[in-house]
Amino acid sequence: MAEAADFQGTSPSPAHRWLRRTGALLAGAPLLAGLLQLPASPAAHAAETASVAAASGSRTVDVSLDSLSPSAPTDGDTVTVSGSITNKGKQTVTDAHVGLRVGPSLSGRVAIDDAAERTGFQPGLDPLEVGGKYVQKFSALPAGVSQRFSISVPVKELDLGSDGVYQLGVSLSGQTSAEPWEHVLGIERTFLPWQPGAADTRTKTAYLWPLISTVHLSAETGSDAQQTPVFQNDELAEEIAPGGRLDQLLTLGGDLDVTWVLDPDLLASVDAMTGNYRIQDGDTTTAGKNQAVAKEWLDKLEKTVSDKEVVALPFADPDLASLAHRGKDVADSLNHLKDATDVASDTVDTIIHVKPETDFAWPVNGAVDPSIVKVATSAGAHKVIARSDSLRETGDLTYTPSAARPIGGGTTAVVSDYRLSTEFQGDMAKADSSTLAVQEFLAQALALNLQEPNHQRSIVVAPQRMPSVSQAQAMATAVKALQNGNWSDAEGLSAAAKAKPDPDATTTIRPVSLYPLSLKNQELTRSDFETIQTTQHTLDRFKVILTDKSRVVTPFGRAIDRGMSTSWRGRATQGETFRDGVDTYLNNLTGLVKLIDKSDAKLSGRSATIPVTVQNNLVQGVHHLVLRLTSKQPTRLKIGNAAYYEQPIQVAGEHSQSVKFTTSSKANGPVTVTAQLFTEDGQAYGSAVPFEVKVTEITPTVMLVIGGGVLLLVLAGFRMYTQRKRAAARQAEEARENASDAEGGTEAEATSVHGVNGVNGVNGVNKDAAGTVDTVEDTERSKDGPDGDSTTEPGADAPEQPSDPAPDTAPESTDPSGTGERVDR
Repeated sequence: MAEAADFQGTSPSPAHRWLRRTGALLAGAPLLAGLLQLPASPAAHAAETASVAAASGSRTVDVSLDSLSPSAPTDGDTVTVSGSITNKGKQTVTDAHVGLRVGPSLSGRVAIDDAAERTGFQPGLDPLEVGGKYVQKFSALPAGVSQRFSISVPVKELDLGSDGVYQLGVSLSGQTSAEPWEHVLGIERTFLPWQPGAADTRTKTAYLWPLISTVHLSAETGSDAQQTPVFQNDELAEEIAPGGRLDQLLTLGGDLDVTWVLDPDLLASVDAMTGNYRIQDGDTTTAGKNQAVAKEWLDKLEKTVSDKEVVALPFADPDLASLAHRGKDVADSLNHLKDATDVASDTVDTIIHVKPETDFAWPVNGAVDPSIVKVATSAGAHKVIARSDSLRETGDLTYTPSAARPIGGGTTAVVSDYRLSTEFQGDMAKADSSTLAVQEFLAQALALNLQEPNHQRSIVVAPQRMPSVSQAQAMATAVKALQNGNWSDAEGLSAAAKAKPDPDATTTIRPVSLYPLSLKNQELTRSDFETIQTTQHTLDRFKVILTDKSRVVTPFGRAIDRGMSTSWRGRATQGETFRDGVDTYLNNLTGLVKLIDKSDAKLSGRSATIPVTVQNNLVQGVHHLVLRLTSKQPTRLKIGNAAYYEQPIQVAGEHSQSVKFTTSSKANGPVTVTAQLFTEDGQAYGSAVPFEVKVTEITPTVMLVIGGGVLLLVLAGFRMYTQRKRAAARQAEEARENASDAEGGTEAEATSVHGVNGVNGVNGVNKDAAGTVDTVEDTERSKDGPDGDSTTEPGADAPEQPSDPAPDTAPESTDPSGTGERVDR
């Protein structure tokens, strides 16, 4: 039962550690009393003196352990320990030396936890120095000064016994003017795993090696045929460049036998960089220049994983816990997870030509509850990568069981080991931190194997999703040492999931109420999923009208997946900005297909046509649209033969089209008319365009008045004509009378209708067939008409009158109608 807490996934409680330490001290009390009764030797006296001063002075000097080689020694090896010492006190340390302290083997995984947590020198718990020549002396160490040390000792001099994990202490002893006796002024502890020969039964260990990044691509693409991708920034280029985080992960993992865990979005993003791409720079974009870097990284990845096990997460690594706790009640959210899962395999296969495993779901930190498992399996995954702090052992099991646990419904929980999985978190940039993490990882792995030396188990290690360069370097050092050791064999994740489960291992998942609050506070909110839902609904309406749906559906579908990414944890503001940006950009695209605004129109007469223009500024054509024109007062103005009329619309890319609607009026007055686009399934598309039509119909009364006016004009003209005839007759009579009275008049002087002085007679006098004569003045008047206006020659076009209708508006014009425009007749 001593190891009952070894596999619980969390460190023992402070109360438990206090009881353990108190018990150890009480157990050592009789032995200590017996020793005190013996004659005191100089060495014992020095140790006693050191123990008295330890409580106050053992942290005066900081001891940093920068390297330990080899990490897991075997027979014949020489252990070299290197590091530095720094005097943090205010007094110079004199007669100092650095020495090694090797204690007895630790009893199990909890004992390793306890030893790692201790600070300061503790007599009775910390062993004596190896001593002799295996020390490094310093005559003086002034305040604030650091000095390097390096000690090498043959492993046989460490007096290691049977296989096990040994505590290794590196201490500095010296004296100060305030405390002028030798005592321990600083100590650092680590572990020395000791398995000189091959273990009879080796633990099989599957180590996950994640290639995952944050979201880099935006939803925006260029309007060119290649749809040039647009990146939010150029950070991805920095990650894949030589020395970058992803480049280091790829290089380090290439030398290890690990299971690669890939986010297909990362591969798609790097692949997008291999061609022309642009980078957002405020309100503009600039050309990207890292095509060669992207091609080199993808080529390197393909070669590295060609013969390794590859697991593909759903596209963009959706946050399963957020979906389970906040998103599943928002319509279509789970559909996005299914889409992201379906596209994962093809993405990886297409880009690096490897067929990945897609049957695994990996919630954040392996934290699961029943709702997370349900969501994870809803997309088709049958294996959920959990962590041992979510499936804590509650029975009498005295060892860490295998990873595979059947949890019902055909689902297997693949439980990673908490201690091993969390070993390399935190700042690993300091050599001291990295070295201690590597040694503790190896110590825990060996202690796990020694728990049940005759029972082979399959263990899974699932580290953090996006390790830094220093974390990856420490991980690689530890994994390489483990795989070169004598107690562990490498295994793939799929094999670990298929391993025979321990019958006594727990299969009970902790309830939702015990889900870690720290993780819950980082989840996407319901509002985030509602924004995604709004974007999806807009996309569904938009794609119906497109002639080439792939140009829009594919980039926006993947952008929606990115909006649910686990990488937004801890970056809530950036995530919200991304999702809002996707929604705004899509709305801007849908707005490129619209109706041109119309100004008020005038309608004179019983019927006319009203033109409405549809503009398409997309690069592709649109179809499956219907344009509806509706009269708000059909008793006054009808569209067609009813209150509204519809016509199908199809507009080529970057073109406009005018559609004419026939109208008929029944009464005078203003009428509000609304133009609206609809999809063929009846969904309104875009904004309605209202405008006013002023109806000025010519009624029968008006026609009667106009007819009476025309009749009066005809009668007046006839009266004027008869008056002219009478006047002309009188003038002719007077002329004859004057001619007969004249004396000596000759016939040559007589006035004749057809005289010899001209074709039409002399002196400008005309005579009609009836003998009526008109003067030249009267003749000119008859040409000008009764009011002096020129009359029209027969067959000539009549002049345009102010009441005549204006010609039709050009059918392809995209300009708004002018104020008070006349609609087409």
